[in-house]
Amino acid sequence: MMTSVDTDLIRVLADPLRLQIVTLLARETLCTTHLVEETGARQTNLSNHLKVLRESGVVETEPCGRFTYYRLRPEVIEALAGRFTALAETARATAEANIKRSCP
Repeated sequence: MMTSVDTDLIRVLADPLRLQIVTLLARETLCTTHLVEETGARQTNLSNHLKVLRESGVVETEPCGRFTYYRLRPEVIEALAGRFTALAETARATAEANIKRSCP
């Protein structure tokens, strides 16, 4: 069963720009400047999205001089993926067993 944490994380990742950021960070650790170049988003808009990702635990930061680098936390994505995998397995078992509730 999905928890409120799961649904909050789904909402966080449902935003197209945040999903693009997560996809980019899956490939490499990047600073805001790199993310602005890659996404074409304005720096202030990007910073707001990074704050949401950071507060939800999807990304972590690493200070490096005057820059801040962002890194994806794969274990957060894996945990959410595990929930969806469990849902798919339950649905498959339900379909195979032809489980359905009868109407009153």
